[in-house]
Amino acid sequence: MSLTDKAIARIRELIQSGELPPGAKLPPEQQLATELGLSRNLMREAVRALVVARVLDVRRGDGTYVTSLEPALLLEGLGSAVELLHGDTLLELTEVRRLFEPIATRLAATRISDDDLVGVRHHLDAMRAARDDVELLNEHDAAFHSAVIAAAGNRTLATLLEGISSRTLRGRVWRGMVDDHAGDRTIAEHEAIYAALLRRDSALAEAAALMHVSTTEQWLRQHLDHGESSSRPGPAGDETSWRSGAVRE
Repeated sequence: MSLTDKAIARIRELIQSGELPPGAKLPPEQQLATELGLSRNLMREAVRALVVARVLDVRRGDGTYVTSLEPALLLEGLGSAVELLHGDTLLELTEVRRLFEPIATRLAATRISDDDLVGVRHHLDAMRAARDDVELLNEHDAAFHSAVIAAAGNRTLATLLEGISSRTLRGRVWRGMVDDHAGDRTIAEHEAIYAALLRRDSALAEAAALMHVSTTEQWLRQHLDHGESSSRPGPAGDETSWRSGAVRE
């Protein structure tokens, strides 16, 4: 472990122990460096690293503060990392989604409010109206899933799933372009999820979501196995652009 890593670990210990809770202001740089037995240079490097990680926030002219440490803040870089994945790693990502999203949908069925259902229904209706507009269809597809997952009431789970799925539009558009029946099928799968949520049937909601995610995973596995990613252009004209995000319908 480098000296900088050790300095980062020392500050993290203060945060984890509750000595520096969310929103707390750190002592002046020299004071904290002395208390932790670090040089000022090491302290600055550690602070910079923790700022990048969204653990600390430097406010010019005021000082350095611990952030809210909310999941949406600490995990916001996940989507950017997903953007870099390709090939078989995408299959691993869809497997992760298959593990998490059905459970989130099951939770949503037990917790969803009438207002939440109105929001989910709005995006389902918009998907039906946009049946022949692949990009708009996929935009409401993503919003549908976000509304369902938000209704589960678990911010950490919602942030993880958003990070996995939010950067996947190009892959979804590509699927719509090469599969004439993708729109009709994906709308039917979303209708099944909505119907289960409307009934507050948690087992049925989980099963409908599992079927939906599994369909996408099977499609991706088939196209990767056939090597079509190297021969077909993505929607942006880039041969590999569709591979830069996990396919999500």
